[in-house]
Amino acid sequence: MYVRDAKNRDEVWLLDRIEEADIDDPAFRSRDYVIALDEEMSRKAGFGRIRVHKTDSGEFCELAFVYTLPPWRQQGVGAHVIERLVDRASGEGYDTVYTFTRQPEYFTPFGFEPQDTGSLPTPVGSRLEEVRAERGDDVIAMAVQADDFDVPDSFRERFKEASPADKREGDSAEETAEDFGIDSSKATYKYDTGN
Repeated sequence: MYVRDAKNRDEVWLLDRIEEADIDDPAFRSRDYVIALDEEMSRKAGFGRIRVHKTDSGEFCELAFVYTLPPWRQQGVGAHVIERLVDRASGEGYDTVYTFTRQPEYFTPFGFEPQDTGSLPTPVGSRLEEVRAERGDDVIAMAVQADDFDVPDSFRERFKEASPADKREGDSAEETAEDFGIDSSKATYKYDTGN
């Protein structure tokens, strides 16, 4: 298993999974995402996104969401998606990464801490209000310093051995025309690239 940056060819897959997961992403850009993959079968296991907010009163980086496909859950996939996103945020100069959640227990093992609503920087507080309007008043803000982020060893071990719950004998990667940048709606026969 490994986590990589999303590529343009992943856009359709991402949009389909976002719709299936009933996630609202009004500012979709595939380059903001990372994808967890099983290298043996080239099956995608999960994804996540960071979102940089630039406002007149400041800017901050938000861990917008993390999603693990059902056959891959409880195997450390989400932990490694979060790790890659926090590393990316740190590489872009953000020392603190925020997230807004109703499930703080999911994030605390990595070093995220609940934030006092009254002491949030103005743009973070404004974003929390937006998220609460969308998802409910029980959403809280959490933050982690990039240098303090850590993936517990037990999550790392599970990730090394991860396999889908729906694995079938002889399961292998199914390559599609889109994997090669071919628009199948324009291609006229099997070996036509549509150009």
